[in-house]
Amino acid sequence: MPRRHVHTTGPAEDPLRVALRELRTTLGMPEGFPPDVLAEAESAARAPRLPDHDATDIPFFTVDPPASVDLDQAMHLARRGNGFRIHYAIADVAAFVAPGGALDAQAHRRVQTLYFPDEKIPLHPAVLSESAASLLPGHHAPALLWQFDLDAEGRVIVSELRRALVRSRAKLDYATVQRQIDAGTAEEPVGLLKDIGLLRERLEIERGGISLRVPEQEIVKRDGAYSLTYRAPLPADGWNAQISLLTGMAAADIMIAAGTGILRTLPTAPGGAVARLRRSAEALRIDWPHHVSYAELVRSLDPDNPRHAAFLQDCTTLLRGAGYSAFTGGELPSPAVHAAVADEYTHCTAPLRRLVDRYAGELCVAAVAGQEPPDWAVVALDVLPKEMAEGSKRANTVERECVDIAEAALLKERIGDVFDAFVVDVKEHEPAVGTVHLEDPAVVARIEGGEAKLPLGERLRVRLTQADPGSAKVLFAPA
Repeated sequence: MPRRHVHTTGPAEDPLRVALRELRTTLGMPEGFPPDVLAEAESAARAPRLPDHDATDIPFFTVDPPASVDLDQAMHLARRGNGFRIHYAIADVAAFVAPGGALDAQAHRRVQTLYFPDEKIPLHPAVLSESAASLLPGHHAPALLWQFDLDAEGRVIVSELRRALVRSRAKLDYATVQRQIDAGTAEEPVGLLKDIGLLRERLEIERGGISLRVPEQEIVKRDGAYSLTYRAPLPADGWNAQISLLTGMAAADIMIAAGTGILRTLPTAPGGAVARLRRSAEALRIDWPHHVSYAELVRSLDPDNPRHAAFLQDCTTLLRGAGYSAFTGGELPSPAVHAAVADEYTHCTAPLRRLVDRYAGELCVAAVAGQEPPDWAVVALDVLPKEMAEGSKRANTVERECVDIAEAALLKERIGDVFDAFVVDVKEHEPAVGTVHLEDPAVVARIEGGEAKLPLGERLRVRLTQADPGSAKVLFAPA
């Protein structure tokens, strides 16, 4: 999970957007797809591999941000006795991408869609990711169709998986879903998202898992100056995420039983990382009694509160050890569990935007059908963890640099101003250099220039000495 989601809009000549374009050039971001890749994608869009099973009678719907057109998942929810039945369709990217082709090779180079505040660098050409392979309403598309039967407590009783042709009926956004559910006007398949989501959230707490409700940030320019605003996730965001988590855990179980697969893993956070979060909580005036666990604290926070929102951004640092671990021959990696999910888990629900999901889906389909996994998928397990690690590192770099540019744009008119801050980190061999967390605005930045040792864990008045979106640098010194 990224540390921050930052969005911005504005004219092309805006200094922030100019800095972001320069960043893409500096990082060597591709500006488009090579002609052979586009040609293969257009050919595949016209003639994908279609499944035998027709599930277009199921009235699926999607829940995504309003502007999204690369729709990986569609669902239909229904009551079943005292429990529920979930149909969950995942875009079948393998129906369009031939192993070893130009399109496949390009996906392995890109690894995942990269998100900048003003645009994205997609994993697949738009003719697939935003059209033929996307689960857009009114559009027939091949999919990997999961079916889950849940009991009255939301536990999975039976799961099934097969290829199917599907057709979504409606493209919904989180705000619309939330509004309809709150008003009691949602049709049952949509309204059940709350019922099932709440049950799955209780089971998450029971097994010791935790979901971070990380707000998105938006840099807005008003009257010639930038300001920082947060968009807190709605409850519907979390309920929707629970369906994806359920699927990722089911897919992991299938691959583990088959003895071949790839897991998303995360070790337990080291004590030092949690200690740093405690200093951050104090900086933001968040009460964290020592008898309260990290998970309990996070669940108590309100992402609509700017101080809580800033702390939730900091909490994603505990996810930095996440990785991908492949296995064959039934020998599981160690660790095999994702600490935040508190279970075995894999990524399999976003194949339009993430390379590994296509492979996880193929391995699961083969295992459920009692077939040997395709050779091209098994061979890729040797390189996928490294490719995904490199792709994640690139995405983290993009995110970090974008946040730095956005914060520099926010503060560039305030050089020389003094702020209240809290010292959350000090370099071991350079005790006058470290990291401060401002109280307002919620900015985390480097501090240097003083002669005395920084008071770790204490408040400090700091002066802004540098804020340049062009260099993406924000720097403070003791006031």
